[in-house]
Amino acid sequence: MANGEPGANTNKEQADVEQFLQTESGGRALTGPAAVILFVVPLCWSLFQLWIASPLPYVVEFGIFNSTEARSIHLAFASFLAFSAFPMIRGKHTNHVPVYDWVLALAAAFAASYLYLFYDQLATRPGAPITQDLVVALGGLVLLLEATRRALGLPLTIVAAVFIVYSLAGPYMPDVISHKGASLEKLASHQWLGTEGVFGVALGVSTGFVFLFVLFGALLERAGAGHYFIQVAYALLGHMRGGPAKAAVVSSGLSGVISGSSIANVVTTGTFTIPLMKRVGFPATKAGAVEVAASTNGQLTPPIMGAAAFLMVEYVGISYIEVIKHAILPALISYVALIYIVHLEACKLNMQGVERLNRPSLAQRMLTWVVLLLGLCLLTFAVYYGIGWLKDVYGDKAIWLVGPMLFVAYVGLVWYATRFPELEEDDPSKAMAELPPVGPTVKTGLYYLLPVVVLVWCLTVERFSPQLSAFWATMFMVFIIVTQRPIKAFFRGENQLSQGLREGGADLFHSLVTGARNMVGIGVATATAGIVVGTVTLTGIGLVMTQFVEFISGGNLLAMLMFTAIISLILGMGLPTTANYIVVSTLMAPVIVTLGAQNGLIVPLIAVHLFVFYFGILADDTPPVGLAAYAAAAISGGDPIRTGIQGFTYDIRTAILPFMFIFNTQLLLIGLSGWFDLLVTIFSAVTAMLVFSAATQGYWFTRSKHWETALLLLITFTLFRPGFWWDMIYPPTENRPGTEIMQYVDRVPADEPIVIQASGMSLDGQDVSTFVELPLPEGATPEDRLMQAGLQLRQDEDRMVVDFVGFGSAAEDAGIYFDWTIDSVQVALDRPPKELMIIPALLLLAVLAYGQIRRRSRENGGSSAAVA
Repeated sequence: MANGEPGANTNKEQADVEQFLQTESGGRALTGPAAVILFVVPLCWSLFQLWIASPLPYVVEFGIFNSTEARSIHLAFASFLAFSAFPMIRGKHTNHVPVYDWVLALAAAFAASYLYLFYDQLATRPGAPITQDLVVALGGLVLLLEATRRALGLPLTIVAAVFIVYSLAGPYMPDVISHKGASLEKLASHQWLGTEGVFGVALGVSTGFVFLFVLFGALLERAGAGHYFIQVAYALLGHMRGGPAKAAVVSSGLSGVISGSSIANVVTTGTFTIPLMKRVGFPATKAGAVEVAASTNGQLTPPIMGAAAFLMVEYVGISYIEVIKHAILPALISYVALIYIVHLEACKLNMQGVERLNRPSLAQRMLTWVVLLLGLCLLTFAVYYGIGWLKDVYGDKAIWLVGPMLFVAYVGLVWYATRFPELEEDDPSKAMAELPPVGPTVKTGLYYLLPVVVLVWCLTVERFSPQLSAFWATMFMVFIIVTQRPIKAFFRGENQLSQGLREGGADLFHSLVTGARNMVGIGVATATAGIVVGTVTLTGIGLVMTQFVEFISGGNLLAMLMFTAIISLILGMGLPTTANYIVVSTLMAPVIVTLGAQNGLIVPLIAVHLFVFYFGILADDTPPVGLAAYAAAAISGGDPIRTGIQGFTYDIRTAILPFMFIFNTQLLLIGLSGWFDLLVTIFSAVTAMLVFSAATQGYWFTRSKHWETALLLLITFTLFRPGFWWDMIYPPTENRPGTEIMQYVDRVPADEPIVIQASGMSLDGQDVSTFVELPLPEGATPEDRLMQAGLQLRQDEDRMVVDFVGFGSAAEDAGIYFDWTIDSVQVALDRPPKELMIIPALLLLAVLAYGQIRRRSRENGGSSAAVA
């Protein structure tokens, strides 16, 4: 069989896929006693994480661990598995564990668990470590770096090592980044024996939230949800132009939501989707690139956005629901645009969809969608208001009613699923002659959605912590994975209840082990990234970075954002998304907020963190080290570099979004005035992204001319940022003298913020002038309202001077200090809505569409005449 034909090099592709899977879940494939150990240890790790996340320790008053102890044990498990599951030299000792690796694994586990084992003793000597403490701390740092190198490669190890060297060699650094330096004793104590370094916030998030979500995804995958999502996507979209590629986008997005790893997503869903795309005519490079683009974007999509999203909760200081709210619109329009890109590629290649066996009429299709939408709406209202009413009436006792209702719904949906044939495993080597039927395919796995409903309900309605929400969703998933087979056997009248229970139990144990082994890389990555965070707090480099970046960017915010994006992409080529996010957000997020404020732009902290998060994820398909592109190329047989380049061209649509929502925070659903404003924002953002996709593909209704592409880009920019042009005509604000602040405060509605320009001397002795946003509570007088915000002012001739700043107040949080001057107050002006700029943009788009449609008609007519 020729190399270009479907099914060629199947053995090689499968071997490559197995290699990537092996790398993702553990580097060694073992047998014998070693395999038993590497089964039992991850199993114990998963059980430990479920225990500390559950309410049981507080009910039985046993096995209660504080956060530091839990982090210590968490890292001990991850370190032990890093040394025992990954060989020292890649490709060697893959079938057995040498004695020295067992020794290193035990030593690393002891060093990591030192804070737990000697917690009471360490508490009696804070800041005064003994020799034993220092030896364990320094040894632990070295072993952690080696564990990181084994599990994740050299990049993160080198970054952490550079920061350690920087901590020690501060006096010898260039003046712009120099500091007084830290002794070896202080370094070891700060990084290992406290909670500001390795055992800091990042490892805490890995311990508390991330493990459970990774485990939740492993349980869903083992239960068959991943295969169900793929089949549903093909049933719904396979009949369209480039249908398999569109289905790949949807299935990869659904799987990416629960996996949290773009590489893992590529090698699981890509094993099926890439060969199917090749079958219908996609070249190997483009088939791999579509999968890469879809898989990398999976981490952007709520409700489960990978480890970095939970870190945002801690770093930004907002709830997880707020993170989801801000991230939802960019994620959705990014996926809609990728489906449209696939459609344009299919149009270029003149592809057709796969024919359905029973092709419904247009009326039947419309009726199906109406029934589906109405059903979803009714279900949503029933769940939200029905169960919400129960909670209002019965309070905490409502769980005793909701629990049985959930159980009945689960059993009913499993019974309903047994009325339809089980989904067959797809064979990528066979020709795709027909699609699975839509109705039966969707109905065979509706019960897989219940754990996601439980998760979202706990997060949004019950307002549980992410840890407790994930625990209950995971426990429900455990129940499903154990019981789905025997319940199906019972309803089908098959005498296989005991066999179904045994298989369900085996699936459960394997899921617990798989989830833990998938956490090894994340566990050591968050711990190692904690070294970077610890260095920032130890050396004060965070204060220096503002001056450094301001010098490089010349104070230009756009240049600084470009600089940050490039840093994220470069680091992300070798660092996991989580570690990359920790490093770049720690160094750059405060700098962007500070310099933005100095330039008169108040940038919400969540926007900056999402900016860093997006570019960290995009690094997975950025040549020359896009790991997801290499994984996809191994399956498609295409060139990895070309696959990465093609994938990145698809992901340019995602790359522009962070720049847009920094300057237009309405894309993050910030500052919307109502439902109409929300609908206009969604419409303009989706339209802008589709237009941008057509521009970057050079094809809309037909191939675009260069001037048409330029106009499409102009329309995109206008739809994303209508205020850019409108502000030139109607300025949104004007600066009034600071002495007029009292008159303006008197007119500001309750709980509305004001923006003021303040200047003075910072804590490090620098003269600073910056804009700050200050929330204004309700009050009887302007002075009273400002005082409630923590600010007391006095007028000194023609200056308004800060006379007092309340401790812990909004004014102190905003960065205002005593004796600063209020230079001006930013007053909003009455003007027509900026959204009016969308109208001329749409008119220009209509003119372009008319021209392209006419040109396509002429081209098709010419082609027909030539054929005749």
